[in-house]
Amino acid sequence: MNIIDSIILGIIQGLTEFLPVSSSGHLELGKAILGDQSVPEESLLFTVVLHFATALSTIVIFRKDILSLIKGVLKFEWNDDLQFVSKIALSMLPAVFVGLFFEKELEALFGNNILLVGCMLIVTAVLLFLADKAKDTDKKVTFKNAFVIGVSQAIAMLPGISRSGATISTSVLLGNDKTKAARFSFLMVIPLIFGKIAKDILSGDLTYEAQNFTSLSLGFIAAFISGLFACTWMISLVKKSKLSYFAYYCVIVGILAIIFSLTK
Repeated sequence: MNIIDSIILGIIQGLTEFLPVSSSGHLELGKAILGDQSVPEESLLFTVVLHFATALSTIVIFRKDILSLIKGVLKFEWNDDLQFVSKIALSMLPAVFVGLFFEKELEALFGNNILLVGCMLIVTAVLLFLADKAKDTDKKVTFKNAFVIGVSQAIAMLPGISRSGATISTSVLLGNDKTKAARFSFLMVIPLIFGKIAKDILSGDLTYEAQNFTSLSLGFIAAFISGLFACTWMISLVKKSKLSYFAYYCVIVGILAIIFSLTK
């Protein structure tokens, strides 16, 4: 993978990890358009690096929230902070279950499966349309909500289903406050990303060659910077009920992806 391709894919990952348009789907589309010929091990390493970058950008944006949660948990009381962390842990269970028991089946859906990406982008669009019409409230995420949102996050492991779009839409449709829904959505993915990174590293499937350092570094920087921008922007958009714009985008890209796959 050359330097320009690395930067482009880094920007795609950084933007689409937070904007409700599916990062996995856009990475698949980006690789197909750019003609990525990386062997699976190199591609996996690059994906891990990009996800690490977006996880760090999330931590930077929510550093005050994360620090507050850590302080609250260390009080060893059943306070709001410990309850919030417990809800995040509960929300992780469906995705962990799918990742552990259906990893091979899930991996088979990736690898230039552009038709699936296109169809799932249209599903994402429907979710965004519905969420944008929902009335805003001041309701917090409950434990029951957290598990349901976690199920939507597990479904979003399919290429083309936006994780942020699915989880935020689900939360809002459950009647939760839109700002709280966005905050929960972005914080709930941090432990999952680091858990997946640790699993990939321990698996021994990652391979590194010195000549790839520049491409990996620039991809990381591009994903981190674009992630900072996208995360901040997304919080503002959810609050202002502007998700329908992304729904239109997902419909257009989804249709184009389907056409591309059928004419390839």
